[in-house]
Amino acid sequence: MPRLALSPSRVARRMSAVAVSALALISCATTTHTSSTGVGVGATGVTAPARIGNDIRWFRSSAEQRAAFLQAYRVAGERLMALSEGRSRGTWAVILDADETVLDNSRYQQERALVDSGYTEASWSRWVARREATALPGAPAFIRDVQTRGGRVAIVTNRSTSECDDTRANLRAVGVEADVVLCKAETSDKNPRFAQVAAGVNGLPPLEVILWIGDNIQDFPGMTQASMRVAPERAYADFGGRFVLLPNPMYGSWERNSLP
Repeated sequence: MPRLALSPSRVARRMSAVAVSALALISCATTTHTSSTGVGVGATGVTAPARIGNDIRWFRSSAEQRAAFLQAYRVAGERLMALSEGRSRGTWAVILDADETVLDNSRYQQERALVDSGYTEASWSRWVARREATALPGAPAFIRDVQTRGGRVAIVTNRSTSECDDTRANLRAVGVEADVVLCKAETSDKNPRFAQVAAGVNGLPPLEVILWIGDNIQDFPGMTQASMRVAPERAYADFGGRFVLLPNPMYGSWERNSLP
């Protein structure tokens, strides 16, 4: 939003206050330890903000995050009613991503930020093994609605096959009984696994996929960052129809994009 200009006298007072604050910080010269609450506590008891980015803060603590997920799953529920009408039970499916779509891993992101680090395969595998991801708002209720209406639920995730058992257990722990969970075997490209769901996989019959839900453009069939960034508006016509996108400011395939 626009920022108000400051008068010269107010600028001078603000610069003076900043200088005093800086001197006070230097004079403390104490080691700061970061607590699990995201606040650094020094030996003198003075608190300082931890290295938690606004992306993680928004995802973990904002009312807007909760509203956005409930809104998206409400739209998905409305589309489910329309798209499933008249279809025979057990003949159709909904495909969802797992992470930041059904399972909330923002605690992992916060823990890594608190040790001044980011994603690593080792730390991620340990997190998955803990099975502590919580359900995102609206996800379990929507999935139950799919199954009540006679649909199958397929979770297509880029968690590795070695992490698949823990993933299924974590999903069950938050009340999600997916009909099939397809993890990454050789490629992060989900399109071959989308085709498996349609053809019939893991004892399921061939299924017509009527709805996709995810937090990454690559959670939707045939889409990539490179193709969709330059695509005309009409290429997004299925969003809000067959496709429902969820917000994830913490990470994604978009991180590799260059700024215009």
